Amino acid sequence: MAKNGSLSITSENIFPVIKKWLYSDHDIFYRELVSNGCDAITKLKKLDMMGEYQLPDGYKGKIQVITDPEKKTLTFIDNGLGMTESEVDEYINQIAFSGATDFIAKYKDKSSADQIIGHFGLGFYSAFMVADEVHIDTLSYQKDAKPVHWECDGGTEYSMEEGDYDQVGTKITLFINEDCLEFCNYYRAQEVLKKYCSFMPFEIYLSQKDTKETSIIKLEEKLDTDTVLEEIHPKKEVKDGKEELVGEEKLKIVKRPELLNETQPLWTKTPSECTKEEYLDFYRKVFKDYKEPLFWIHLNMDYPFNLKGILYFPKINMEYESIEGTIKLYNNQVFVADNIKEVIPEFLMLLKGVIDCPDIPLNVSRSALQNDGFVTKISDYISKKVADKLSGMCKTEKEEYDKYWDDIAPFIKYGCLKDDKFCEKMNDYILFKNLDGKYLTLPECLEVKPTDTDEEAAVDENGNKVDAEVVTDGESSEENAEEEEKKEKTIYYVTDEQQQGSYIAMFKAAKMDAVILTHNIDQPFIQQLESKNEGVHFQRIDADVSEAMKSKTSKKAEKEFEEQAKEIGEVMKKALKKEQLAVKIEKLKNKKVASVLTLSEQTRRMQDMMKMYAIQGMPMGDFGAEGETLVLNANHPLVEYVTANKDSENASTICKQLYDLAKIQQAPLTPEEMAEFVARSNEIMLLLTK
Repeated sequence: MAKNGSLSITSENIFPVIKKWLYSDHDIFYRELVSNGCDAITKLKKLDMMGEYQLPDGYKGKIQVITDPEKKTLTFIDNGLGMTESEVDEYINQIAFSGATDFIAKYKDKSSADQIIGHFGLGFYSAFMVADEVHIDTLSYQKDAKPVHWECDGGTEYSMEEGDYDQVGTKITLFINEDCLEFCNYYRAQEVLKKYCSFMPFEIYLSQKDTKETSIIKLEEKLDTDTVLEEIHPKKEVKDGKEELVGEEKLKIVKRPELLNETQPLWTKTPSECTKEEYLDFYRKVFKDYKEPLFWIHLNMDYPFNLKGILYFPKINMEYESIEGTIKLYNNQVFVADNIKEVIPEFLMLLKGVIDCPDIPLNVSRSALQNDGFVTKISDYISKKVADKLSGMCKTEKEEYDKYWDDIAPFIKYGCLKDDKFCEKMNDYILFKNLDGKYLTLPECLEVKPTDTDEEAAVDENGNKVDAEVVTDGESSEENAEEEEKKEKTIYYVTDEQQQGSYIAMFKAAKMDAVILTHNIDQPFIQQLESKNEGVHFQRIDADVSEAMKSKTSKKAEKEFEEQAKEIGEVMKKALKKEQLAVKIEKLKNKKVASVLTLSEQTRRMQDMMKMYAIQGMPMGDFGAEGETLVLNANHPLVEYVTANKDSENASTICKQLYDLAKIQQAPLTPEEMAEFVARSNEIMLLLTK
């Protein structure tokens, strides 16, 4: 008997809400209807497993999606358990009642082998986002069940009567509205289904209803094609008591239904079952990236929550490519969204990968997470697994880890800045490339350096060797030990190998080492490490002139240098018009270096901060406003000349040149400074021709 009625809802405006606000993307109805079909198949298989139903021989759960642009319809067919009239009344006519929830509650203690992935309730009503009218034809698996036909035109009224559907399962037909006809297009349907349903647990086939343009070819013209060729036999007529064929025998080209998904994606397998080629094929297929990833992490956890997935570390050309990655989130093989920040640690969004967690609490649209502490635990677990993988590689595959480091360093450093726990786990497995290109961990950088056996003996003001005790002027062994400890805790670094080339040469000559930190993230990163490692201090190689770079001198000679520095300092300040400039004279081992400019680490970091504010529109002072020291080499002839000829015409020119030569090794000159430097250099060279 036909039945008419009103949908049991709390608001007459439920459909406008569904159409505009319930789902963020209108194409999501594909996912919801296919998910419901998968649920129906899962339920039927579970009933068979429970002994409450026997599946037909050769049964294979599948879902068919049929586009018909001519009739403007979309049809979804599943061979799941179907529905009786009372079930349609309960699950469809009462919006938001979850048949899946009811089913799970009934069988939760009997089996957990299969998962219900959706709700046959609001998910079904997503169809009304794109359809003016929806029909349901369904036949329950139950013995003697009668087929049901249900119709609704998008209002609150529906009609339900006995139908003529003759196979167990459900067929849902959407009559697409004029604004959404794109979804009747075969290729648009293919695109959306592959986006949301590529890894659903049952086969999904897409086909298109025949149209008037279907190709007809002669039988002898049979083509080698992947499509199905359906024979069209000529009509038979009886003439003189005999049947005769009228017309030609032809073939109609019918497009074969296309299988769109992979029912057992790689992440559902255990790592031991997967080969390297399978991991690479999966990466290329899912992310359309044909550059081989560096390595990957296979996540496989059953307790305290179910989580599987694969995270790939891609090889990125930092100069030309964005480092933003893609982490696809799935719920029981159903695509939910890309890069959901609540589940994926922010720093891992730079990676590419998939994560499948059936336990994630989703809202009705399946595309956003409810605010739940459980989600934080998942995020923490993922961070821990990544840290475990990287630390394990550093311990057991150090050579490979070294090769990957330059590519993965931005991920790890960013992760350390964003996640304290991750930083603590990675602290001893962060690598630094030294001046010789060797990769060292933080503990290795802090190892005690061997004594320089070639170190110069101390000399007095006349260049004669003196006893070490005279040089140290009675310093205690305890003070020396403290100084050594301080040195051991200092890690020198380079930010520009070309610009700081002179300093690097002095470091190497002094048998000192430094690490190379050229990325923008390195400055905040080393501050993070200093805060996590007591006593450790990073210092740029041009922040000071190390004792190892100086020739040892007596206390008397040092005092004389101080006096000379005061005198030359006045000449320098006058020539450069820099009253705040500090000037020192040291006897450097490298006699070819005339002058170097140092800027304390603290001052430089402060000025870097000021530069950041300047970018944001705040004013910033000159580079050398404070903390800048010009160190002159007492061993160099130019310094000796200025010392002896402070009042000569050339002294001012030489002072300017010494300062610019020192500065150019540390930071770029301004356009005005560079122009002046070039002009002055030309003038100096002209003096050689006279």
